Amino acid sequence: MIALLRNISYRAAYVWRRNLDVNLVTWQTNFLPPILEPLLYIVAFGFMLGRYVERIAWAGIELDFLTFVAPGMISVAILYHSTFECMYGSFVRMYYQKTFDAIIATPLLIEDVIAGEILWAASKSFFAASIMLVIVSFFGLVEYPSGLVIVLLAFVGGVMFGSFGMIFAAICPSIDTMNLPVFLAVTPMFLFSGTFFPVEGLPAWGRAIAAVSPLTHVVAVARAASLGVLSTAFLPSALYIVAVGAGLFLLAVHLMKRRLVK
Repeated sequence: MIALLRNISYRAAYVWRRNLDVNLVTWQTNFLPPILEPLLYIVAFGFMLGRYVERIAWAGIELDFLTFVAPGMISVAILYHSTFECMYGSFVRMYYQKTFDAIIATPLLIEDVIAGEILWAASKSFFAASIMLVIVSFFGLVEYPSGLVIVLLAFVGGVMFGSFGMIFAAICPSIDTMNLPVFLAVTPMFLFSGTFFPVEGLPAWGRAIAAVSPLTHVVAVARAASLGVLSTAFLPSALYIVAVGAGLFLLAVHLMKRRLVK
């Protein structure tokens, strides 16, 4: 599968640019959710649920609930914006709009199209996380300059989750069948990855799920960066994101090419 990388060229940027141009036309619907989402979470968890939750201990630090949840909110945005962009958005462009067919009729190769789609999904995570980072910073929930690591994390994590979503776009026979991977994969990641409560409090089976969940490692790095406590202790999580992201990217290119060649 590594041989597939030789067919990826700078032309993938044209696919990325095409998706950007489309989103600039519909920017209102794409710009609004990253702004409103953190505000809704802050109201719900900070001003409502936060009143009933005592301070949470994480990595030896006592935190109020909102400070603990804020990086989890950003991490979930990274997961959703990239995964669903490739899972649903790419499927629609491939199957219904026949955009892939039109692009492949140009000098671009199939690998360029797939790589461009995944890079666009990572860019959506980057934009969404950056907007959310600005919003939560107004509430004093992020320490700088370490908080800027979250911006880089959003793109790298976006490649990982975008590749994850592209795999299902490649293997699902119809858009309706994507409800299954959402239920079996995306939802468990959302629930058991330390986003809204520490994974240490989970039962053994829950900790096992959290250990293999990519979102757990994104949350860990994001929370450490947000609190200004980044250290070598979080290096395994960073390496996990890079390694799993690279593996999922190769698998996504392989599976999607196999589907498109058919």
